[in-house]
Amino acid sequence: MIHRIKIGSKLDEKDVLGESIKKEIERFFHLKIDSILTRKVYSIDASLSEKELNLIKRDLLIDAITEYLCEEDIFDWLIEVGYKPGVTDNVANTSKNIAIPAILNRQLKDDEHVWTSTQYLINSKELSENDVKIIGTKLLANPIIEDIKIASYDEIKKKSIEFTIPKIEGKQDININAYNLNVSDEKLIQISNKGVLALSLEEMKTIKDYFNNENVITERKKIGMDEVFYGKPTDAELECLAQTWSEHCKHKIFNAIIRYSDLETGTTETINSLFDTYIKNPSNTIGDKWGWVASSFHDNAGAVKFNNRLLVVDKIETHNSPSALEPYGGAITGIVGVNRDPLGTGKGAKLMFNVFGYCFGSPYTEKVPAGVLHPKRIRDGVHKGVIDGGNQSGIPLVSGWEFFDKRYMFRPIVYCGTIGIMPVEINGEASHLKKADHGDLIIMVGGRVGKDGIHGATFSSAELDKESPVQAVQIGDPITQKKMSDFILEARDLGLYKCITDNGAGGLSSSIGEMARYCNGCKFDLEKVPLKYQGLDPWEILVSESQERMTLAVEPDKIEQFLELTKKRSVESTVLGFFENSGKFHVTYGNKTVAYLDMKFLHDGLPKMELEALWKRPIFEEPEFEQPPNLNETLEEMLKRLNICSKEEKIRQYDHEVKGLSVIKLLVGEQCDVPSDATVSFLEYGSMEGLAVAEGKNPHYSELDTYHMTASIIDEAVRRIIAVGGKLPSKDTVFYGLDNFCWNISTLNSEDGIYKLAQLVRANQSLADFCKAFKIPCISGKDSMKNVWKLREIDNGTEVERIISIPPTLMFSARAKINDISKTVTMDVKKPDDLVYVVGLTLDELGGSEYYSYMGEKLRGKRYLGNNVPKVDAIRAKKIYQSISDATELELLNSVHTPTIGGLGIALAKTAFAGGYGMDIELTKVPYEGKIRDDFILYSQSNSRFIITVSTEKKEQFERIMGDNIYSQIGIVTQDKRLKVKGLNGKYVIDSDLDNLKKAWKSTLGR
Repeated sequence: MIHRIKIGSKLDEKDVLGESIKKEIERFFHLKIDSILTRKVYSIDASLSEKELNLIKRDLLIDAITEYLCEEDIFDWLIEVGYKPGVTDNVANTSKNIAIPAILNRQLKDDEHVWTSTQYLINSKELSENDVKIIGTKLLANPIIEDIKIASYDEIKKKSIEFTIPKIEGKQDININAYNLNVSDEKLIQISNKGVLALSLEEMKTIKDYFNNENVITERKKIGMDEVFYGKPTDAELECLAQTWSEHCKHKIFNAIIRYSDLETGTTETINSLFDTYIKNPSNTIGDKWGWVASSFHDNAGAVKFNNRLLVVDKIETHNSPSALEPYGGAITGIVGVNRDPLGTGKGAKLMFNVFGYCFGSPYTEKVPAGVLHPKRIRDGVHKGVIDGGNQSGIPLVSGWEFFDKRYMFRPIVYCGTIGIMPVEINGEASHLKKADHGDLIIMVGGRVGKDGIHGATFSSAELDKESPVQAVQIGDPITQKKMSDFILEARDLGLYKCITDNGAGGLSSSIGEMARYCNGCKFDLEKVPLKYQGLDPWEILVSESQERMTLAVEPDKIEQFLELTKKRSVESTVLGFFENSGKFHVTYGNKTVAYLDMKFLHDGLPKMELEALWKRPIFEEPEFEQPPNLNETLEEMLKRLNICSKEEKIRQYDHEVKGLSVIKLLVGEQCDVPSDATVSFLEYGSMEGLAVAEGKNPHYSELDTYHMTASIIDEAVRRIIAVGGKLPSKDTVFYGLDNFCWNISTLNSEDGIYKLAQLVRANQSLADFCKAFKIPCISGKDSMKNVWKLREIDNGTEVERIISIPPTLMFSARAKINDISKTVTMDVKKPDDLVYVVGLTLDELGGSEYYSYMGEKLRGKRYLGNNVPKVDAIRAKKIYQSISDATELELLNSVHTPTIGGLGIALAKTAFAGGYGMDIELTKVPYEGKIRDDFILYSQSNSRFIITVSTEKKEQFERIMGDNIYSQIGIVTQDKRLKVKGLNGKYVIDSDLDNLKKAWKSTLGR
């Protein structure tokens, strides 16, 4: 029997969700709504006595103070939204597996289920049925993963409305199919496209040739495979190869042979692997010099020796494609997924901190094309997903940012990262080393397997359009994963396993396949894999990316103790098979072989791409406009811009304090509401050592030159670390980087693809040049190459296809050890009469700037780009950074802030209103070279600069340390709360009340 329990807020309690949705409907659809009430609905399919049911209602589901059990409601329209069959329902899972058993003191049976849904009771006489459908599909539900039921009050009164229960009635059949690849080239591509395999013609032909090899056929006969599979791959084999060979897993473009031509210099060179040439090899050289890099670029995450006790383990991933289709599910899967990377590094790291970075379209976009979710909906869903994933896992956020550009409307960028720690040694062994040996058992630990996440790796390696596969979307379950991660750390310290990795892209095919490389083979049985429900084919079990799972290698003599601990901790674990030195990846379902591949072919058989790249510098219109007459107004308008304004409303929803380790928080200042240049956190209680976390990004520079974009964001990340008290790397100072590329290549051999590949080459060359200049090793990274959208439009009655590409996007993350957190500095001014300094040279570098975008939109309706992109003088920058670090060490600085987007003008305003004191500034004293204009000095985005405040009594000592660096005292901190800036003519061009500036800054995206 199915029991439906509806819960609502008491009449004297505000229905916050309903009120919020009412405002959204009125704002975006311009429909008049009288009121909206919401109901949480639990559908329980279980044999329960009346006493048990009342116990569940009273003691578990209903908060007696604020909620009540709803029997009958009055409304005009009802919309009920619930998950489709097979989609992960975290609240329902927790209710079934943890909460209800705790209340009833017994487990529910496997065939008993709980589902959740939400009802929206809309009161409005003016709505048509079509209006309600629009509200349901465009705002309240995502048809990709949710079912929607709509009914009027009269319909429900006249007849009983059946609400959908997402129950799966499946039967487990053993279907193993053969693929005939002995067909034409055209048919091979059709097989790849239809199966979402993302394999090229050359790759499909390589697979065909392998299975036609006589030795391969002979070996298949020997193990008793059916004759139908002689010369033909099974579905499981083809799917496994597609996942393993995907761009997501193999980074084919980064590892390609590229013939790169530069029309500016007239040179041509052949690059054998961008990754090896510009990232791995330079980083290894730098890391070897410093001696504190423990592991880089071969495990799930990188690791460095923080001190004699701890390793820091770090990884950042992207989860762009799923987040475009289902923002909440894509994002929560992104954050819990990257949590498993440090957990699966070495012998397993304790998860300490999360980070995020998002690129969205404007949430104020008026219209979006068919098949594209509204940017506001994507933004809200992504934030909620990462918030739930982090908060429910008990992992605090230490860094987060957002960037806006209309091109991200089609393909948002979702960076998620996790920092962990491991003891340097565990049970007398180096913690970053692991190995699976012949005879070790293969164990799957954690969640069960379903259809969710199938083709995740290949899906993320392809372009998106409105027909993109929905089964690739997953929804992570942080509660299940938290139990699993706690168990793993306990088992680690007891020495119960030897090797661990996560089940991410490619599922078991990748995790077991990768671990099998240690001993060169494995054999396991898919029939033993615990399933969420029946009805999965063997190949689906093999490649499903259902979340919250890890694969471990356990020695046979420790399996009993291991399984006993999993039972004690209520974590599901299953022995699937064993590792062996067979040279084969051997997968069965019961006694039937479903995959039998040579390990060498699986991992090394992928043919290497050979690509062309051609660099020709683009020339854009150089903006010509007069300086605005009212720079007070200009400053307020600049502060309101999406890429500058406050993001506090969303940031506040993340838990920053759950571990009590923060030193410099995300938001600082008098009212703790202005973003810090970087954060600093303890890694150990009672220690004075901390970890500084920062990043650099500016995709708008990419359109001018990705070389200087990359140099600029590396410099930004470095100087953010310097601003809070960090130091450049040395043998005694850990300072490392992570690179995350999100590119926009659709067709490699087209003119557009050849140019975009040249942009990628230049970005990699710059990454190598400036990491070597600053002597920073990268320890981990990721690339996502297919961030494009195929937009289908009707032109004169004919459907045409247009490719929408994101701007080339790179995030460079920096982490540095702070030896003494008591000497860290924040960006807010501290007291009146302090002297205000600018350190570094301001140049006429407004190409790609926010100011050019603002003026272009204001004057002609679209942004200006210009050509003079900011550049980095690494020698000058390093000298400045060393001097500032010396001054910080001597505690001479009261505040330090580095200008980024918006230049000095925005940086001065934020520094002032963060501290609650005014400033009196003279632009004539700013070290500057270029066209003499107040607005150019204020809004140039030149690199390697700082705004610093110093007490008058420390002036002489500070200037002595700065030596012959470029710097100047440009003003003073004042008691009155006004930002006053004298222009080049000696008159005040800005005289603004700080409260008004802050109000403008906070007005765009919330409080």
